[in-house]
Amino acid sequence: MERISVLFENEEILVVNKPFGLAVQGGKGVGRSLDDELSAQEGYRVHLVHRLDKDTSGILVVAKNAQSAANWTSLIGSGLVKKQYMAVCTGEPYSGGTGKGKIETSVTAHGKVQSALTYFTVEKRTSVAVETEGGLKKIPLFLLKLELGTGRMHQLRIQLAGARSPIAADDQHGDFKTNKLLRKAGIKKLQLAAVCLNLKVPGVPEKIEIPLPFHMQETLEKYFGY
Repeated sequence: MERISVLFENEEILVVNKPFGLAVQGGKGVGRSLDDELSAQEGYRVHLVHRLDKDTSGILVVAKNAQSAANWTSLIGSGLVKKQYMAVCTGEPYSGGTGKGKIETSVTAHGKVQSALTYFTVEKRTSVAVETEGGLKKIPLFLLKLELGTGRMHQLRIQLAGARSPIAADDQHGDFKTNKLLRKAGIKKLQLAAVCLNLKVPGVPEKIEIPLPFHMQETLEKYFGY
């Protein structure tokens, strides 16, 4: 079992870097999960505060006990903890030419319709040429910085797809046909990662940041020149 990286720890929480492909919560049909593996690693049962999709890498807050989990769930919901992501998308959300804006829509999670808000900034634009039966096809790629205004299930993936800016390699909510072409270019894993927490909470760092996961670093180096 690969050790899960702990970025910060105090008496209430662990802030960890969840790897790609690891489910956050165990259950029926789940072979491996962060809550089980982190509990085994630390020697006590951890409590989830919020979640990331299995194929979304990055920063996750986990509590050491039930009371701390309730406290931190409330803190995150209050806006005192801001979550920032990076994504590579195959379209650009409408920004009126400014390269930044917000997406305000409704999303459906667990059968319930909820309002959702995401702020975005287009960091860089490029394209990748892929061989098809009809010849070379250029697929635009956009590197987006994202900040959650709300925290709904699959919010970023649903909202960006709805804004004609689907995340590359997102076959569940994105553009399956484009993703099939991107696989030829080596972009096979979901291009989304939680990379920064901004916290206004006493006793914790004001900011916790991590580098992009390796599969996204590869995309940026190969196609964006980073």
